[in-house]
Amino acid sequence: MSHGAGLVRTTCSSGSALGPRAGAGPQGTTSASEGLVDPVYPRTHGALLKVAQMVSLLIAFICVRTSPWISQSAYRYFEVVTICNLIMILAFYLVHLFRLYRVLTCISWPLSELLHYLIGTLLLLIASIVAASKSYSQSELVAASIFGFLATFLCLASVWLSYKISCVTQSTDAAV
Repeated sequence: MSHGAGLVRTTCSSGSALGPRAGAGPQGTTSASEGLVDPVYPRTHGALLKVAQMVSLLIAFICVRTSPWISQSAYRYFEVVTICNLIMILAFYLVHLFRLYRVLTCISWPLSELLHYLIGTLLLLIASIVAASKSYSQSELVAASIFGFLATFLCLASVWLSYKISCVTQSTDAAV
């Protein structure tokens, strides 16, 4: 039995299975679903979850930046973790929004997103625990740690959704 390299689709597209020109109108223009921006993605659960994560991480970062610090190293770590997670979540959002996963096929996007959320969630949980323990009842730092825990919960939901999608995709492909 020969095992050759094959193409595995890991995402669903809103386009037609007949090809990129299948939605072309009479003048040869493509339909709206084949444009640069995916018009459906911002309304999906994954996109809304990413937006909620970015907002909570941004609020947590702003709360720490506007407060007088007691423990320099603890809040530097919290700042680094929140801003790095924010940038990575924004990058994944833009990859899905602009359909870059179609162009960059050498990267397994579901796997990279799953690994990012696993590592980022663990670091964010540690940073939130440290921030909560070092807050000394300062309202800005308490708010930052609460939003850090909220972002941790939202990232856990994304881990669950990414894992669920990855398993369903692989088991569906293996059954066919």
